[in-house]
Amino acid sequence: MDLKITAAVDTETGAAKAVLDRQRRKRIRPSTLGADKGYHSKDFVAHLRRRKIAPHLAMIDGRKTPGLDRRTTRHDGYAVSQRKRKRVEEIFGWIKAYGGLRRTLVRGLGRVQLHAYLVGAAYNLLRLARLQPMTG
Repeated sequence: MDLKITAAVDTETGAAKAVLDRQRRKRIRPSTLGADKGYHSKDFVAHLRRRKIAPHLAMIDGRKTPGLDRRTTRHDGYAVSQRKRKRVEEIFGWIKAYGGLRRTLVRGLGRVQLHAYLVGAAYNLLRLARLQPMTG
């Protein structure tokens, strides 16, 4: 998982492109990318297609987007991706509710980004603790 904090005036797709660039530098090359309706745009779908990433984006009814059509959405992987999105949204809910990112107390993108990394690490520790078998 990767987090990127941006200014409120920046677009979600711009932040996603930056995260994909950062992952590429780490030699991580995803084959699919699942996202909500906020990412359903021609520019972003074309960006994913150029990088050979299948766009598993939630579709906006009535919007025709080249590269995001029945050829992509008919596969079982697309349906699985859409179900997994719920788990990711639950993580963001936890980050906002318990991690303090709904209304942060720090100012500046750098400090908020650091806060987000710390909250993400705390969530990962919470998940690891739940994976441990009970000894008793």
